[in-house]
This record gives sequence, structure tokens and C-alpha cells, in this order.
Amino acid sequence: MSALTDILADWMPHQRWFGGKGRQWSGVTQEGFFLDKSHPALSVHRVYVSYADGASETYLVPLAWRDAPADELSTAFVGAVPATEGTNYAYDAMRDRESTVPWLTHLVASATVGPMHFHPAGVAAIPEGVPGDVISTEQSNTSLVYGESAILKLFRRLEPGLNPDVEIHDALRSTGNPHIAPLLGYIVIDDPDPAREPATVAMVQAFVPNASDGWRLATSSVRDLYAEGDLHADEVGGDFAGESERLGEATASVHADLARVLPTEPADRDWYTTVAEQMTARLEAAIGVVPDLAPHGDALRALYAAAAASEEPVVRQRVHGDLHLGQVLRTATGWIVLDFEGEPARPLAARRELDTPLRDVAGMLRSFDYAARHMLVEQPGDPQRAYRAQEWADRNRQAFRAGYAAAGGVELDAGSPLLRAFEADKAVYECVYEARNRPHWLMIPLQSVSRLTSD
Repeated sequence: MSALTDILADWMPHQRWFGGKGRQWSGVTQEGFFLDKSHPALSVHRVYVSYADGASETYLVPLAWRDAPADELSTAFVGAVPATEGTNYAYDAMRDRESTVPWLTHLVASATVGPMHFHPAGVAAIPEGVPGDVISTEQSNTSLVYGESAILKLFRRLEPGLNPDVEIHDALRSTGNPHIAPLLGYIVIDDPDPAREPATVAMVQAFVPNASDGWRLATSSVRDLYAEGDLHADEVGGDFAGESERLGEATASVHADLARVLPTEPADRDWYTTVAEQMTARLEAAIGVVPDLAPHGDALRALYAAAAASEEPVVRQRVHGDLHLGQVLRTATGWIVLDFEGEPARPLAARRELDTPLRDVAGMLRSFDYAARHMLVEQPGDPQRAYRAQEWADRNRQAFRAGYAAAGGVELDAGSPLLRAFEADKAVYECVYEARNRPHWLMIPLQSVSRLTSD
């Protein structure tokens, strides 16, 4: 391998956006080109990782090149590469502010640079000459905020085809939906195989300043409730139920507009069967990772069987695919829904398939449960806190369903076999995630599985 390939192979597994942690590699190669040759130079690399199980992934890594070490960028240092004269020092270009300007400059110009093509949406001004500041909380992607007018999201893992986040925001432009941030443009890169579609590299949206993250607002409400030992959830000053209801209305509005501008079709019987089979397969795999799920196995399988036999009418359409409180922002005028790319770990083709809005509803209902219970991790044996957490979760879950039903004209029955199955499937996924990443949080989804299988 080349010196740069060796460096990237050592550096990538430690990055939050790298999805192959813990997997055995069988090989790695990379190819790159210069997006900008000023100082620091900006190069873009496609890194191809092969795994021992036969799978492979492609990651996008932009690098900023300097001819001397930059102490202020020590946390972004990738590695040093010998040059004809001296040494070149590579840094994560998304964390080097001086290297963030060219992205929007090329977008404004509708440029083509090497295999990369820039497509402005033409709906609003895109800032030029302004550096971007990285958002450090992202995981599977990396985002840059440019002043208070634009945000660029870089899709680290590349797959052929238009990313659903771009596709859906582009489709929703014509609706004027107030619950999305307008798309300003996107960037694609040609696949080395000309028979395959270009992959989506990045998208640029209008930035929403002075907005509050839904998770932070919800958990702040939970803390207020815990601080008031003798008050119920509807009596606390930080009661969140009104916001939950408005969030339900916003979600229904987005679903309705997605159904208007993108394809829909009624679900046939095979769809119900397939969904249940997929849930069951995920359960069997999850039990191998989380043995604590095994005692709930029969009850979960029964939930999925009830979903397969359900007579609830379903119109399949495009949905968010990974909706939770961390994917929404509260502004002065209402809720904004973000990140329509679906679960990044799923193949892109699967994320673009028609689905039921119930998957999004279940995801948000699970998120209310997490918000209510996350502080129980610190005091798992406190029955008073557990009671108050359940009270908060029930109140906000009901408010969200009520808001959704009022705006969407669709009653969301808490006892719906399909909705319960989607919630259970999400909780099983959460069990696997927590077991692998935060074992001390595993109690949260496990308790939810117990509740869902005993109600």
C-alpha cells in the first residue's frame, strides 16, 4: 500500500463516522484528486475498504495539505507523507476552516472538478468566501455551518444513486412545506464503473439559526419533572405535551406532502408478510447479540405475526425512515424535520423504497420513551423516578399521536398491531445498538420490549 493508504487505514477506524468498527479488514485502497490547489491544498479521496466477510464499503475523505505542522489543528491531524522536498502534512479538511471555502465556491459556479459535479438548486443565494464550522455531534456524516445561512452535510459512506435526503428535499420544494429547510444544492461524484449511477457526496440546505434540538428540549422537560417531587407531568412548568402535539402535526404535514409529490401504492398482503418476516429475522439475529432478549422472543414473534395478519389499510409512500427527537428542530415558528436519508447503515436502495408512515411514528414514540428514561440509567432502582418517567412518556406519546391524527386525518390507535410491531422492531434494534455501544443504557430498550410484550 502507498504511504497515504497506510495512514488512512490507521486513521479511519477511530472516526465517529466510520461504520466498520470491530470488523476485520481484508484490504484497503484509495484514489483521490485535488478540489483546490491553493494553500492549504484540498484533495478528495475515495477509500475502498474490503472486509473479511466479503463485504465492502466506500468512504469519502477530504484532506487539507500543509507543508508544515499546524499546531492549532492537532486534533484534526491525519498523518505525514514524505514529499520530493520535505514532508506534506494531511489534516481532516472538514475541520480545517481554511479548506472549507471551495465547496460552496464550486457549487455557486455549477462546477465540475474531476469526477465531481456541483448542482445548485437556484432557489436562494449560497454564501461564497465564507469558511464553514464543523458540527462535532454528527456521527455517520459530517456537517459544516457557513455563517447563519447555509449548512453542508457530507455523506461519508458512498453508494451509487441519489441520496434520499437530497431526493426528498428536492421533491418537497414545490410544496412550500414549512416544516423542512430548503435545499440549496447538492454534489455528486461519478462512479469508477460508468454503468453505475453517480454517488451523492454532499447536500447544502438553508441553515436554521436560533433553533433548539428536539432531544434537548424533551430531556429538559424530563429534568423539570424529576425536580418536582410532588407534581404530575401536566402540572410542571416545563410540560412538553403541547410541543409533542405540534410535532405530531408537523410530521403528518410532511407525510401528506410526500404522498402528494412522490409515488404511493396500496400495500398488498405480501407486504404485510414480508414486513413481519424481516422483523422476525432481525429479532433472531439480535438474540445472538443480546441474550437478554431471548425470554421475550415468543411474545415478540407473536406481535410480528399479528402485524402480518393485520387488516389495517396501508398506503405505502416515501417516509423519513429514521425519525426521532434528534432529527427535529424547534424554531420560533414551529418544528423543522431534518435528515431524510433514513438509517445510514441500510443499503441506499432499501432506504428509497416505499414504506408506511407508521415506521416514522413508531420511531418518534420510541424517542419519547428514551427521553423519559435516559436519566434512570443513573438511578435504576428508584421506583418514584421510574413511575414519573412512564407518566411523562405516556403523556407525550399520546400528545404526539393526537397531533398527528388531527393534522393527518388518520387515527393512531396505540393498540394497532402494526404500530406495536414497528415499535417493538425499533426497540430490538436499540437493544443491539446499546449492547454494542452503551451497555449501561441497555435497560432502556429492554424495559420497553417488556412493556410492549406484556400490554
